[in-house]
Order: sequence, then structure tokens, then C-alpha cells
Amino acid sequence: MPRSKSVSPVKKWKPASEEWVRVFTKAADAIPEAERRKMFGYPAAFVNGNMFAGLHESGLVLRLPENDREEFLKLGGAKQFEPMPGRPMREYVVASEKLASRPAEVQSWVRRACTYAASLPAKASKSKKTSRAR
Repeated sequence: MPRSKSVSPVKKWKPASEEWVRVFTKAADAIPEAERRKMFGYPAAFVNGNMFAGLHESGLVLRLPENDREEFLKLGGAKQFEPMPGRPMREYVVASEKLASRPAEVQSWVRRACTYAASLPAKASKSKKTSRAR
């Protein structure tokens, strides 16, 4: 008789704090070229189709070039972004909750992330499939 596979429970992500939502919104709104939309149910900002910043659970997620990532990771509580155990996202880092209390610093990091993402090749926009009545 074949063994049944055990299914591990899916972790439910926590909502971002109100403070992070407020600080992130202000930082993203200060960047005119930023397109705001949701990613994994959290607020995120994109430029040329590339995500450069967003929220995830208890921190700010930023897409940064290698030198900036190294600098960012030296901040207290910062770490590589790993939304699922064993699945790190190479160019992304996540800030600790402490950074939310320093909005000017958040704005600076979000701007740096936008500058980096704007230097990447633009992603083609995905056209929505339309159904035709027959």
C-alpha cells in the first residue's frame, strides 16, 4: 500500500504594521515614477515593471545592488529576504521594524532601490487575456 504524503501547513503571513504602511506609503509617494500595486497582498512599488520596494510581514523589503545590499545588511536587524524557508531572493533585503521610526532614512533607501531597479531592463507588461464570445 502506498504511503500518503504528509502536507506541511502553509504559513499564514502576518499583516505589515500600520507604522510600516504609513512610512512606506509616504516614501513611495515621494517617487513620481513609482507604480504602486500589491505583491503577495502587501503594498509594493515598481519602476519599469521591476519591483524595487515593498512590505512583507514586519519589515520593508528593498531590491538593491550588491554594494548597497552589503551596506544595508550592516544595519541592526537587517537580513536577506527569504519569504519562504530555504528560498532567499538574491537581490532583496528586509529591514527590521526599528527602521520604520526613521522615515528620512527609509526614503533614502527606497530612492536607492528605485534607482537600481530603473537601471534594469524593463519588464514587458503582461496583457490580460480577454475572452471572446462565440
